[in-house]
Amino acid sequence: MKMNNKQTTYLTGAAKDFIDAKLASGFVSFSLADLTTTTGLSVIAAKNQLLRLKSIVTRVSPRQQYFLIIQPEHRSIGAPPVEWWLDDYFRWLGHCYYLALQSAAGTFGSSPQAIQETQVITDIPRRDMTIGRIRVRFFVKTDIGRTLTQQLPGMYAPLTVSTPESTLFDLIRYASVIGGIERAAETIAPLLKLIKSKGLVHVLNAEKEVSTAQRLGFVLQALGATDLTQIIKKWLPKTIQTVPISTHFCVDSSAQIDRQWGVSNNSGSFT
Repeated sequence: MKMNNKQTTYLTGAAKDFIDAKLASGFVSFSLADLTTTTGLSVIAAKNQLLRLKSIVTRVSPRQQYFLIIQPEHRSIGAPPVEWWLDDYFRWLGHCYYLALQSAAGTFGSSPQAIQETQVITDIPRRDMTIGRIRVRFFVKTDIGRTLTQQLPGMYAPLTVSTPESTLFDLIRYASVIGGIERAAETIAPLLKLIKSKGLVHVLNAEKEVSTAQRLGFVLQALGATDLTQIIKKWLPKTIQTVPISTHFCVDSSAQIDRQWGVSNNSGSFT
């Protein structure tokens, strides 16, 4: 059906008006489906209008019809801060997520080494994303629902983050892919003052990973966190198998073994 002049005039600039309304409502992201449903634009017309707005709009990836709104103060990095749109993005995907590992530790004040990426754990494999100067790296945990998380107060937008205790556990679990067990320990050290005994017990019961608990106990002992190591000792089964502290290195039969934790110090650290 051919549009009359009144309809054409109404739809001209509809995408820009939609974006302005989004910003006024506190949102910095949207889906193509949201745009077409709200404005009445066809998919082709919506895409054409977005092309003309490429200085203020960018896609999260070439394969996804999800867009970020770039305000003047963020043009130098090419995208708004990840924390401003991550929750909405995962709502659109229909999957679970949480800010994790060194990124989560950073929100709690632990950032011994600056990382050039935002680390996110989700429930299915996802390609890492690079948007302007922003990099988002995804890690998979299929049973993500068992991890204890929280909403950070005072944020621009809702943001799900692992609790300090869950962050502690994840840093050990994923140590091999975030720089090694030594870097994990460096990140853990400033977090210790935030760890609560009850929270640690909840994490151990939820995660049910004996080998990770062994490694965590070994690292906490090296860091002098005696109260926390007692909690893990009490939780561990009486019989445990020996595990290497680092999965970065080959199993070394000559490596020193800490008998109370059943951990082989094959990394040469923590001596």
